[in-house]
Amino acid sequence: MSQPALADLAEVPARSRWVRAGALRLHLLDYGPSDGTPVLILPGITSPAVTMDFVARRLTDLVRPLVLDVRGRGLSDNATDTAPLHGYDLASYAADVDAVIAELDLRRPILVGHSMGARIAAVAAANHRLRGTVLVDPPMSGPGRDPYPTSVEAFLAQLDEARGGTDADAVSRFWPRWPRPELEKRARWLASCSRTAVAATHTGFETEDFFTHWPAVSGPTTLIYGGGSPVVVAAGVAEAAAANPTADLVCVPGAGHMVFWDEPESGTAALRDALRKMT
Repeated sequence: MSQPALADLAEVPARSRWVRAGALRLHLLDYGPSDGTPVLILPGITSPAVTMDFVARRLTDLVRPLVLDVRGRGLSDNATDTAPLHGYDLASYAADVDAVIAELDLRRPILVGHSMGARIAAVAAANHRLRGTVLVDPPMSGPGRDPYPTSVEAFLAQLDEARGGTDADAVSRFWPRWPRPELEKRARWLASCSRTAVAATHTGFETEDFFTHWPAVSGPTTLIYGGGSPVVVAAGVAEAAAANPTADLVCVPGAGHMVFWDEPESGTAALRDALRKMT
C-alpha cells in the first residue's frame, strides 16, 4: 500500500477492526455507534472498504455501518487455501461474513452488498437471523446465462495499470461519471486488490448462479438496481421478481452498475429508504 492510500484511512471517521476467519485476518471499517443497528456492507470485486466511505458516511444517522475489506482486497489477507476458485468462491466469502458477525457479536445485522458483495450477501443471508438484506445490482450471470458484461481482461488491465501507477484522469477513462474524489480514491486503492482474487471471482460470475440462492433470501429484502445497468437488465429484474416475490425491487434511474458512484444522491436515498424499513 502507498502512503497516500494509507493516509486516506486517517480521514475516515471509522475505527479499523480486525477479525480472524480461519487463517485469514480480515479488516473492517466500523463507523459506530456501538449501540446502533449494525449494517455490514460488502463491496464489489475491485472495491476495497475505504472506497465505500462516501456511502457509509451518509448512513451514520440511521445505523452503524461496518464496511468489510473482502478477502483479497484492501488490508485483508489474500486467500491461502486450495478451496474452489482458489478460496474466492461464494462459500468461502460467506464464511468470512459468518466470522465477522460472530466475532464482533453483531446481533440481527442488516447485510448490504454491492455487485460481488450482493452475491455474497445472498449466500450468507441463509446462515443468520437478520433484520434484512439489501442487494445492489448483483451479477446475474452464471451457467447457461449471458456472460458478465465486463471481461476479466478488462478488470486485469485496470489492475495492472493501477499497479504501474495511475491517477484520477486515467481512471476516468473507465468511469467518466464518477465524482472526482472517488476517482482519486480508486486510483490509490485499486492496486490493493489481488490479481488472483479478481480473476477467480470473475470466473465465479460465470460458474456460480445467483438464482440458486436468491429465492431463499428471506424478507425483508430489497434489490436495488441501476436503470441503465448492463448487469441487471430487464429480463433479470423480471426473473428476480418471480423467484422471490416478497422482495422489494427498486430502480435507480440513470444509474449504471456502479449505482452509488453513478448517482450518489438517488442511489444513497434508495439505500436509506430500504434501511428505514428494516430498523
